[in-house]
Amino acid sequence: MEILDGKKISNDIKAEIKAEVDKMKERGEKVPHLAAVLVGNDGASLTYVGSKVRSCQRIGFESTLVQLPNTTSEVELLKKIEELNENDAIDGFIVQLPLPPQIDEQKVLLAVNPDKDVDGFHPMNFGKMALDMSTFIPATPFGILELLDRYQVETQGKHTVVIGRSHIVGRPMSILMGRKGFPGNSTVTLTHSRTKNISQITTQADIIISALGVPGFLKAEMVKDDVVIIDVGITRVPDESREKGYYITGDVDFENVSKKASYITPVPGGVGPMTIAMLLKNTLLARERHRNKQ
Repeated sequence: MEILDGKKISNDIKAEIKAEVDKMKERGEKVPHLAAVLVGNDGASLTYVGSKVRSCQRIGFESTLVQLPNTTSEVELLKKIEELNENDAIDGFIVQLPLPPQIDEQKVLLAVNPDKDVDGFHPMNFGKMALDMSTFIPATPFGILELLDRYQVETQGKHTVVIGRSHIVGRPMSILMGRKGFPGNSTVTLTHSRTKNISQITTQADIIISALGVPGFLKAEMVKDDVVIIDVGITRVPDESREKGYYITGDVDFENVSKKASYITPVPGGVGPMTIAMLLKNTLLARERHRNKQ
């Protein structure tokens, strides 16, 4: 069994991006600039955005954090997005989800300029991805592809089972694993909360990508020997015996499933760090595209 070490690979990717940024600086070029919009003060979102800002500093990107109160109206947020769309200094930006209930998430995602949509959530970018055209791939699926690529995990002709159909992970992952090329060329089954007899499907899988958000959902008896496990789930489970008062766990019963797996991602330290690394990679791609256009 080999651990797919997202922490290590994400650090490698950040070092590669930093080297690119250093070359840009030497040539006197503008360095990539990533902005993040955060509405409200959700704890997990604050942590996530904070680590994005620190990562930008580490690799030499410029970064802007736009913090808006929880009471922000949809109109105010759309106005802020329009400002970011029109600001030529900013190459890419993200709107941190979830948003407060008074704001329609779909309206917001549609308002982002597809050329600056480094999260890859805009329907135009999603459509291009589905058609195998060059575009921004959502950061988490992009990170999973990169892990499979760097560890040279065979995907061709394999049966990949995706658990979860979210627009952010499950659905794009099912499309990407079935595309021509590597990683891809696998036969994909997309399962979700309404799938019947899910164990019958998962026991036939060569690769399982779980993005359900249910702690310990995938048990050892649900997988076959030598399976490849990608655990996208990340849940805070309350635990008074721990210093923080909780522990973080994934969708997979790691202790038991890892005994049967050929490759497995840990939680934390697997897919999570890759998501931020690929967001930075998308921002670098956005900068290069804007430079080519100019």
